[in-house]
Amino acid sequence: MSLVFEEVRLSLPHLEVAAHLYGPEDGKPVIALHGWLDNAATFSRLAPRLRGLRIVALDLPGHGHSEHRPAGAAYNIWEYAHDVLQVAEQFGWQRFSLLGHSMGAIVSVLLAGALPQRIERLALIDGVIPYTGEADSAPKKLGAALEALLAVDDKRKPVYANFVQAVEARMKGVGAVSREAAELLAQRGLTPVPGGYTWRTDARLMVPSAMRLTRAHALAFVAQVACPATLVLAEQGLMNDPEMMKLIDDLPFDVQRLPGGHHLHLDDEAGAEAVAAVFNAFFHG
Repeated sequence: MSLVFEEVRLSLPHLEVAAHLYGPEDGKPVIALHGWLDNAATFSRLAPRLRGLRIVALDLPGHGHSEHRPAGAAYNIWEYAHDVLQVAEQFGWQRFSLLGHSMGAIVSVLLAGALPQRIERLALIDGVIPYTGEADSAPKKLGAALEALLAVDDKRKPVYANFVQAVEARMKGVGAVSREAAELLAQRGLTPVPGGYTWRTDARLMVPSAMRLTRAHALAFVAQVACPATLVLAEQGLMNDPEMMKLIDDLPFDVQRLPGGHHLHLDDEAGAEAVAAVFNAFFHG
């Protein structure tokens, strides 16, 4: 597979992030956001297939080659919206589109609902709203997060003796992926340490959320999205439980169901081609 991109680092006011740039400089501006514990390589099959777009595929803070948040800072999902806006400011983009997978799709919806005047189009892959929680669960949720934060510095990230072991572990992780997909994510996501390799990701990303939006909060963001939006739903993905399917049926978005797992855009060439066909029609229709 030929990878055609430019590697860049962006010095934002609060931290430094890494990204891959795809497409012509005068293409339609798009910021691409990966899923939880993934990195910019998640778009390495899809992005080259998307025509006429200038894609900035980010490593979100704490992931890939981007910096980790400072000590004491949190990885609340809505804080990624600020990171994305700062990236848009770096490129001078007042209006831009978002391409998001999983957590990246959720961040995209939150930002498009919060600042609808800034977002031109939403292209979403197997993700819409975050896990939600109601008021009665909030004290217990916060307590568990605080205890986990106290213990996070004492936990060691797994060390794999070699690259193959790390790839096999990623294949079985959340949102299981094909071997080729795991290799692409691992090439960008691993760093050498004594005894082998470990993931670059910030250990604090594994801490449970301190607070969750309620279902009403989450749907309020969806209701405020003012731009065209298309959701590619993986038939063997992570959004197939009855409650989520009912929510999807009620969305004001175009929904395209495609065969494949949660990472259908990365697992193989056929999946990437199918997702690209949907999004090329969407961006240029």
